[in-house]
Amino acid sequence: MAFYDEMAVMALDLITEFGQQVTIRDTVKGTYDPATGKTGPDTFTDRTAQGMLLDFTGQEFQTNTLIKVGDKKLKIAAKGLTAPPTLLSKVLVKGRTWSIIPPLKEINPAGTALLYELQVRS
Repeated sequence: MAFYDEMAVMALDLITEFGQQVTIRDTVKGTYDPATGKTGPDTFTDRTAQGMLLDFTGQEFQTNTLIKVGDKKLKIAAKGLTAPPTLLSKVLVKGRTWSIIPPLKEINPAGTALLYELQVRS
């Protein structure tokens, strides 16, 4: 196993131990039917991941004006995910639905995704 593959496994193990299960929800918009003039229902795809929901530090509030009161930092282990979260994904953590605020950071040394760091807003 390559070094970064081992680091991805270690990140997953640590976040599993000290974090919590989160759900990444992707929405696919319903298709438009020109015969009826209506759009079909949206469909949802849920994926389970391991993550840690954290508060931003005072220093981060001072240097990043895009952070609002109530925003959280969510770190998600990349190992085991079939696809990364996108800016259109929603994240369900602690019974709340969170939107992802740009930028979505991927910690990806040498082409191996280890961690996704998200700013989320409820």
